[in-house]
Amino acid sequence: QAYFWATHQGAELDLLMLKGDRRVGVEFKRADAPALTPSMRIAMADLRLDALFVLYPGLKRYTLADRIEVLPAESVAEFRG
Repeated sequence: QAYFWATHQGAELDLLMLKGDRRVGVEFKRADAPALTPSMRIAMADLRLDALFVLYPGLKRYTLADRIEVLPAESVAEFRG
């Protein structure tokens, strides 16, 4: 299952994916170096996410916080499942 999620206070998550007990969030950013945002923190806490992936146009993969990873968008296009 896939959803967009937002609160009345303005926090939002571009993609919420649910499969069984697993909850994964995805954010899409145009910035060259995405940073941790209040919306990400709120989504992690309110939705009890297992992981949050931030896709961006850069080339490096890095960790923003516990269970929050920044991934090059290109890496998703190369996924062979």
